[in-house]
Amino acid sequence: MIIKSAEYIISNVEYDKCPPATLPEYAFIGRSNVGKSSLINMLTNHEKLAKTSGTPGKTQLINHFIINKDWYIVDLPGYGFAKVSQAQRKKWERMIEDYLRKRENLVNVFVLIDSRHAPQKLDLDFVNQLGEWRVPFSLVFTKADKTTQLEVSRNVKAFLNKLKETWEFLPANYVTSTEKKMGRDKILTFIDEMNMQFRAIA
Repeated sequence: MIIKSAEYIISNVEYDKCPPATLPEYAFIGRSNVGKSSLINMLTNHEKLAKTSGTPGKTQLINHFIINKDWYIVDLPGYGFAKVSQAQRKKWERMIEDYLRKRENLVNVFVLIDSRHAPQKLDLDFVNQLGEWRVPFSLVFTKADKTTQLEVSRNVKAFLNKLKETWEFLPANYVTSTEKKMGRDKILTFIDEMNMQFRAIA
């Protein structure tokens, strides 16, 4: 897939205020500071599309970007650590759950996992929650250039092995590096295939 255009459209706090659910949509979510904005920018070949920040919890809304005037990328708030009040965190959680469970044109959720770390309970809990909600998702292991190939491989395998304890089938997974554009073609090919399926059904 060639990305010809990528534009920011709108930000919302409620799923039902999002753009009309007529185009296929792909959401990106992960723990704060997992490299979500950098990954979106790498995929779209647009350095400043999603705002990157060293401050965890910077994304606080449901952010829509239209790609090739044909499909949406949605940047969701990170889960887990962020210097916000308990009440604010609960609000985010409700907003994210409503979006993930009720957005009709949501094709797939890309869950970002930091490949430098051993499996984290927070990530596993979130993935299991998606399973309970029957929300389709893929795993994206980020920052593969920030450590050795051996460590990345070990951490990815450990995460997938953890899932095998409770999952019959494993989700698709991608190892990425925004610096080296690793994983970009595979993710875009997957989106391309999903877009075709979306249109065949529609």
